[in-house]
Amino acid sequence: MSATSSPVVIRFGRLGDTVMLQPLLHKLHRRYGAPCRLVAIGDWPRVLYEPNDDVAEVLHFPSQHGSLWLNPQRLRVALALRHLNEAPFYICEPDVRTRTKVRPMLALARVPQECCVFIEDIPMQEGEHWVDWLLRFADQTPQAFASTPGFQDDELSSPHLVPTSSERADLQMWLRGQGIDGHPLVLLQPANKRTMRWNGVRAANDDDKSWPVERWAGLARAILQWQPEARVLLCGSPAEAGYLETIRYATNHPHVVAPAGGLPLGHLRALLEIAHSMVSVDTGPAHLAAAVGCPLVVLFGNRWPCTWAPRSGCGSAVTVIGGLPRIGRIDQINMETVVQAWWRLPVGAHPVRETAREGRALVL
Repeated sequence: MSATSSPVVIRFGRLGDTVMLQPLLHKLHRRYGAPCRLVAIGDWPRVLYEPNDDVAEVLHFPSQHGSLWLNPQRLRVALALRHLNEAPFYICEPDVRTRTKVRPMLALARVPQECCVFIEDIPMQEGEHWVDWLLRFADQTPQAFASTPGFQDDELSSPHLVPTSSERADLQMWLRGQGIDGHPLVLLQPANKRTMRWNGVRAANDDDKSWPVERWAGLARAILQWQPEARVLLCGSPAEAGYLETIRYATNHPHVVAPAGGLPLGHLRALLEIAHSMVSVDTGPAHLAAAVGCPLVVLFGNRWPCTWAPRSGCGSAVTVIGGLPRIGRIDQINMETVVQAWWRLPVGAHPVRETAREGRALVL
């Protein structure tokens, strides 16, 4: 077995989980001298990592649910892993999914136990950030690769992801089509994975990450009070487009834009590179914003920011409001707190910020 084999990383996470993998993928690339192969669910791993130097291939399938034998796409990936079964395997899944979803795939792929390490075998430390846990895990070495040297680099502690040239070009066309090309952009991310149900928007009392529509509308109006030339862009998936339109309607301002079909992930990544800032609930796009370098205010509910706060490999500002142990629901955060946090973001010279400093009054 060669110590230069491409590591295989398995993580069935959502967008934020997948963004936080980047430092681990980079570290394993440096350790083994070859880019990783990523086994993941959904389309976002392909968008994020197919153009990335740390990833040689993304093996993905739509869903992990159900039996392996009744999920043709997952079965196909498991069989493809047979060609990689002498590589080092890093399984970044919690123990329940490891037993029920990952181990059957490894067995079908005939991956030897001595080629595998499992993150469940190194418990998370108290107060540890998820990225730091992943980086500690990257120091583990499968028995079959015991001679692989370690690798230390303090710059690996935060995700860093940049748009592709095609994403940038597509975005410019999209901005022109929306009529907002050339305007300063402030992005709002009101929804999270729990916001939408099959029959509409989840009830607010059943979603600790839900901030009331009227506060999102008030925040948008406050931003535009400071700079009328800006455009406030409501970000979300196609399924969330109706919810975003509700916020746009409540704002009642022509400079608030809710794209009818939502925002493709590639458009969002390119937007985050050029935007003035983002205000978001604790969700995947917030992690992407930090990784791309967009100054960010993120609202936390019933989670610990010490573990889950977005990190920026670009050094851009991330301001966290709420979260455990003090706040368990985002709707406990008042609008003025968020407005002032956005105002204090250190974003450097920018038309929105510079015009605001001329002394415009803020009306809440």
